[in-house]
Amino acid sequence: MLKPVQIKKDIHWIGAVDYESRNFHGYSLSPDGTTYNNYVILDEKKTLVDTVKADHASASLERLAQLVRPEDIDWIVVNHVEPDHAGALPLFMEKCRPEAVFCSPMGEKALLAHFRDAGDWPLKVVKSGDSISLGKRSLSFLETRMLHWPDSMFSYMPEEGLLFSNDGFGQNLASSERFADEVSRELLLHALSHYYHNIVLPYSRQVLQVLAKVSELKLDISMIAPDHGLIFRRREDVEFVLESYRSFAEQKTQKRAVIVYDTMWHSTERMAYAIAEGLADAGVPCRIMSLKDNHHSAVMGEVARCGLVVVGSPTHNNGILPFVAGFLAFMRGLRPQNRLGAAFGSFGWSGESVKIIGEQLSGMGFELPVEGIKTQYVPDEEALEQCCAAGQALGKVLVEKCAG
Repeated sequence: MLKPVQIKKDIHWIGAVDYESRNFHGYSLSPDGTTYNNYVILDEKKTLVDTVKADHASASLERLAQLVRPEDIDWIVVNHVEPDHAGALPLFMEKCRPEAVFCSPMGEKALLAHFRDAGDWPLKVVKSGDSISLGKRSLSFLETRMLHWPDSMFSYMPEEGLLFSNDGFGQNLASSERFADEVSRELLLHALSHYYHNIVLPYSRQVLQVLAKVSELKLDISMIAPDHGLIFRRREDVEFVLESYRSFAEQKTQKRAVIVYDTMWHSTERMAYAIAEGLADAGVPCRIMSLKDNHHSAVMGEVARCGLVVVGSPTHNNGILPFVAGFLAFMRGLRPQNRLGAAFGSFGWSGESVKIIGEQLSGMGFELPVEGIKTQYVPDEEALEQCCAAGQALGKVLVEKCAG
């Protein structure tokens, strides 16, 4: 039997665990899957907070039915209209027949755009600062536009210090645990960072604005219940996740480098290892990641902490290899800031790849301290020494930048 989980008295998690999902709009969920969290509040107004992905609706409805008849639900709060949270909403509307569906102003537009019958639903628009009474408890609302859709909002229950944060503070982590204190801090930080740097990163300015607003409102948050992953039920974990998000949004990088490449006949690969030797000589820890063996979202998980990103490809049809092109397009959309970059690669007869990579990195705002490094055909000892020297030079600049 699919059991609900009480997170506070008369407040329960009734979501779904998706162990099988492996891709989320270009972001690999392998090997962890994800969860779609939604919640029910049993008060004078029995209130559902968000729903789940459509193909997991039965699991959530089964958990709900163990607590209350679906038709006894009075209200539904829609914090975000994206299909992994609102996909099951039409079915819940049919089963629950609520008196009101609360959403942000942009949420109303999104609901009408996504669902054919939404015009017949009892939509109630709430804005930042608005509050509704559930009986013994209340919910107040904070619009969090572009965290990470225009319609997104938080719902806060002051009587319990409980923040329903939707995609904010989420993690893609399928597990039997429901609470952050039930897993290691290392695993938790990895999952938080991986989610942030593959989904939320472009909206870092908005994250800082939301954190500032939460501080300004003096919200006494003792629990954060996101719509993906684990729930933060201890104050020390709430403080941890808030500070982690602040650090992610400020994009403070470390004295670390990642070398990302693809190769045809191992020449560019040999160059990558020679550059890594030079970085090590300069005292810079480095990870080498082949794009044949590492998904671009895994690479972004490493880029998250690195102050230097070195990208390599041989020239292929007067351009760059497809895996490298795909990675650069993915990274460009995520808009990482405050980083150094460099380009390298081998070539046969034309040699455009290094220029193309350098231009793309520069266009993303990366500072390129050294000229692109390229070698014709197979790098000889002299070419590998040049790669090592370039790594040393890059490392020196990164060390100086981090010290400053």
